[in-house]
Amino acid sequence: MHGVEIANVDTAQMRRAGRDLLSLALIDARNHSLRWTAAFESAPAGAAPLLWELGRLAWFQEYWIARNMQRQRGERCDATRPKLASILPDADTHFDAEAAPRSPLPDLQTVRQYLVETLETSLELLEGTAEDDDALYFYRLALLREDACVERFAVLSQTLGFDTGLVAMPATRPVREPLVFPATRWPLGSAPGGFVPDREKWAHEVALPEFEIDAQAVTWAQYGEFVADGGYDDRRHWTATGWAWVQEQGRRTPRHVDQMRQGVLQRRFGKLMRMPLAQPAVHVSWFEAEAWCRWAGRRLPGEAEWEAAAVQGATRGWRWGEVREWTAGTLRPYPGAGAASPGQKPDVLGVDVQGARVRRGASFATPGRLRSEKARDAALPGDDEGFCGFRSCAI
Repeated sequence: MHGVEIANVDTAQMRRAGRDLLSLALIDARNHSLRWTAAFESAPAGAAPLLWELGRLAWFQEYWIARNMQRQRGERCDATRPKLASILPDADTHFDAEAAPRSPLPDLQTVRQYLVETLETSLELLEGTAEDDDALYFYRLALLREDACVERFAVLSQTLGFDTGLVAMPATRPVREPLVFPATRWPLGSAPGGFVPDREKWAHEVALPEFEIDAQAVTWAQYGEFVADGGYDDRRHWTATGWAWVQEQGRRTPRHVDQMRQGVLQRRFGKLMRMPLAQPAVHVSWFEAEAWCRWAGRRLPGEAEWEAAAVQGATRGWRWGEVREWTAGTLRPYPGAGAASPGQKPDVLGVDVQGARVRRGASFATPGRLRSEKARDAALPGDDEGFCGFRSCAI
């Protein structure tokens, strides 16, 4: 199985992966991270967060696998138990997000070597690991984190305005009419078995009335009508906090957009590009998504509606995966979720603070191994740095 294939293994299969498949996936993910170290060499001076993220990938894997004497216990391990020493002096003060104060970062070559050596150790330990969910938990978790950083790196390069050549742009596809789904009881969340992120624990039935939902994310053409109609100047479309955000930011268009009067000109990785009007609007905050829905006489979908449509609508032209999509939901644990599992803190799965809004789906920068209809992402409502858009439902 070569690199292209392993990068697009079905998410459900990857979450149950045994030693052989995990080994290939960990190598593939680390190779991608090493390509980002090469991209970092030509990055602008403000790209220090990229160096920290790269080093933290190696640290995270080493901390929970090579340095963790209870790794075989998986989620049942004592996360507070002291860890073995790192192969990199002062690694904890460099890369532990909870360590304070943080010491100056190592140079790029040191970080690159740290990435190589920690992977080698992980693979050696993996060879002798039992083929069960507990023993493989931290290997699967490390893979999840490294894959998630692919998109983080892409977002950072977009924010800083430099093109690495590592991110492919989405293709333009025809716009379809909204779809109607019948009333149902939907199993929201994931059932036990394999690796299950804390945010998806556990599957529980939710009663859904009949609903109509867009077949794809709102396009630039649709969003442009809101802008042309003075949407950013009419506070009736905005929540109080959303209107305050617009005034504070001085926004009249989404982030990185230079103009929307004669087409959409948006900066993508430092280059000013004319965006196809049929492509999903991107770099849209929750505040903007919610305001568009009010203006259009529609609403954001609930999490259960989004998930049910993603699973049931696959054969009906329902499309997702070009932008992460805002939902109406505030991030809350599912019933029976329990305490956080070892290693699953906000830096693994995203923002986890009061007021964060749930995003569903994936973006064009999300690795194939992370594309799951069950996956939950979250961000604060004013966050528009990520590759985020939205779709709407009928009221």
